[in-house]
Amino acid sequence: MEDLKNRIETLWNDRSLLQDPHRHSDILEVIEMLDKGQIRIAEPNGDQWIVHKWIKKAVVLYFPIQKMQTIEVGPFEFHDKIPLKKNFASQNVRVVPHAIARYGSFIEPGAILMPSYVNIGAYVGSGTMVDTWATVGSCAQIGKHVHLSGGVGIGGVLEPPQAQPTIIEDNCFIGSRCIVVEGVRVKKEAVLGANVVLTQSTRIIDVTGPEPITYKGVVPERSVVIPGSYTKSFPSGDYQVSCALIIGKRKESTDTKVSLNDALRDYDVAV
Repeated sequence: MEDLKNRIETLWNDRSLLQDPHRHSDILEVIEMLDKGQIRIAEPNGDQWIVHKWIKKAVVLYFPIQKMQTIEVGPFEFHDKIPLKKNFASQNVRVVPHAIARYGSFIEPGAILMPSYVNIGAYVGSGTMVDTWATVGSCAQIGKHVHLSGGVGIGGVLEPPQAQPTIIEDNCFIGSRCIVVEGVRVKKEAVLGANVVLTQSTRIIDVTGPEPITYKGVVPERSVVIPGSYTKSFPSGDYQVSCALIIGKRKESTDTKVSLNDALRDYDVAV
């Protein structure tokens, strides 16, 4: 693996080498391993996540070596550089018509794709449902038993290579029309109510105690989050700016599914 990594780094630093078709095999090998789940863009290490920059570089290098081709699926026609994933039955993945997963993404056995989109480099864990018209962007990491509700947008990131992908950890519930982008990390068992928008600059404010606690770029474990706003002064006056409010916690002592229902009922969170 270290030899493969070094060869990818050499190609990254000297793009002229891509003119030699014999050098393409290293890139193709990385994308195939991504597609099979043998490697992944980022992986947990304790409470931290390690980003494998060289794998992201291989994904970026994959685009210039690929030729445009016509892909026909029944009456539908596509024209793209990246093929689609295949053989879902052998992978034990349920794929409802109009769900699309690009080659180079990995969907663990037991996951369900409703009509949705999963981009190259993404990882979707077992037991997770990607619901109708939800999108999982390039290199995004989705844990096990996650529910991405209808219309959820999980942002992708390829460059810069060192940038952390957007991460949704195990047992999270992401409510309808939520947007999570720019490498934001939603930790285990968190609940985002409908229409929560999280970027690296979004204030995530815990309002459950006597004093507010503000986070950016990360949602703590088991947090129940709803959309909110705060007042910010501009030269022309004071205006409301979007934020996210942590209004409670899922109960650690209960089963995650029961806890989810309790959280939605106890805090009147819309999904």
